[in-house]
Amino acid sequence: MSDIRDEQDTHEFRAEALSLWRITFGPLIWALHFLACYGATALVCAKAAEAVPLLRLGIGLGTLLALALIFWLGLQAWRQWDLRRDREWENDAGTSEDRHQFLGHAAFLLAGISFIGVLYVALPALLIESCA
Repeated sequence: MSDIRDEQDTHEFRAEALSLWRITFGPLIWALHFLACYGATALVCAKAAEAVPLLRLGIGLGTLLALALIFWLGLQAWRQWDLRRDREWENDAGTSEDRHQFLGHAAFLLAGISFIGVLYVALPALLIESCA
């Protein structure tokens, strides 16, 4: 009986650890995208200003990749939130299931904010014509 409980606790711990990682991945992708866009822009404008069209293409592709990853994370978080199954908006009972759903909700919201952030970071970079 104790072995079954230990196995359940281990499984629950792994699920919650994954949930905590899921919360951080959206903003992390946004931050890495931000650094890559502005770092590449600074480098190209300082060293090879004639490569701006190539820079714009690279930023566009990087943005699409970041948006796809964040969308996938948001979809995983939506499934963890499990709103469609039980239609329960409040998770205030303090059970492990409530915590699990809350972490999914938080990860979903952070993925949404990160998605919008990536779009806003990419807009100026995609609209520039030159470094001047």
